[in-house]
Amino acid sequence: MAREKLTDILTRRGFLVRVSKWLLLSVLILVGVIVTVRCWGDDSPAGLAWPAWYIVLPAVLLLVGENAVKMWAVKRSAYKIPFYAVDIFLLLIITIFTDGSFISTFYIVILSEFYIWQESLSGNIAMGASSIGVFLITLVVSGYFRGGEIGNFFSTVSDAFNDLILLVLHFLVVNFIIQIWRKNRELDATMAELSESNRELKRLNEEHRALAVLEERQRIAKDIHDTAGHSITTVIMQTEAAKLVIDKDPEDAKFKIAAANLQARHALEELRESVHLLSGATEHLTVRESLLSIARESMEGTEIVVRCNVDDVECDEAKRRFLCNSLKEGISNGLRHGGATAFLFELKQEGGKLHFLLSDNGAGMAQSEFTEGFGLSGMRTRTEALGGEISFVTERDEGFEIHITIPIDGKKSGDQS
Repeated sequence: MAREKLTDILTRRGFLVRVSKWLLLSVLILVGVIVTVRCWGDDSPAGLAWPAWYIVLPAVLLLVGENAVKMWAVKRSAYKIPFYAVDIFLLLIITIFTDGSFISTFYIVILSEFYIWQESLSGNIAMGASSIGVFLITLVVSGYFRGGEIGNFFSTVSDAFNDLILLVLHFLVVNFIIQIWRKNRELDATMAELSESNRELKRLNEEHRALAVLEERQRIAKDIHDTAGHSITTVIMQTEAAKLVIDKDPEDAKFKIAAANLQARHALEELRESVHLLSGATEHLTVRESLLSIARESMEGTEIVVRCNVDDVECDEAKRRFLCNSLKEGISNGLRHGGATAFLFELKQEGGKLHFLLSDNGAGMAQSEFTEGFGLSGMRTRTEALGGEISFVTERDEGFEIHITIPIDGKKSGDQS
């Protein structure tokens, strides 16, 4: 649509130029007829034998013809210069063989054509000033040929005062209109280009939004596959292990079933969060409420104790989900691998950063024997994607600690869960 508008602007410009050409040529013909008729029957100056119109009519015809050629056939300004020289010569002839009436009208028509085609205002000023000078010189020279004195310049200026005022007013009015028209034309063209750019930006924005939705769905699908899938696999392994020891060690089997139950709850909660995201629903819990809710769910129906010290902080949805999932993963790991029964969880805000600490009373292991499994490795990847840092501290019989530091307003990632 914007492209069509730009084409329409250029089409209207071409139409206006054609109309102005025909209008100027029509005025030139009309003035030429009037001047020729007015000198009909007049004697030629300087005692020439033939009537004045014998000279005026051919001069007018030549003036009209060469201006028609100049308007339609000559496109480059440099090639028009010889035509303006011919104009001056023909106007001098017409002025000499007439009483000088309507000569300023010839100048106005010719200057109008120049003003319209000349893009530079300084060029129009130079042409207007030089034309006034040529007009005065033409009157002085024609006065000499008609029997006057060539030195009476001031008298000529006085007699042509009205014509001079007309030429000056013509210059001011025509150039003012032309400048406004050109500015409007540029503005229309710019608006058309802006409209086209705006449409293109909207199209790209829609594509970007569609791509973002697709990427978000793919991220959630990967999150379900990696996190919830891992949790469900762990539940199966824990229950299978419980089946093997239920007769020999009922307490150990009970512990494994409790761990599997907690892991299943976390997996169910992760699936629910993913479904909420896919459906466009949003949670209304604060970060603190979400974390405390996870701690309560972890203690329900189990002998686990989770002590919490959580600041009321604010962060974006990606960081909120990351903190919640890290707490779930940490509790599950401590219960599953370390046999932990008590946890200490802290979340503090200091200096524009969030400090996450989860410590358990599990068996732990020597730091040299520690390797990151699937859950902890994924936790590290998500921490680094958020622009944060993570460390794991463990010693044999000293439990396990997870330390995470992330910026509140730092890097955001669409890959967080």
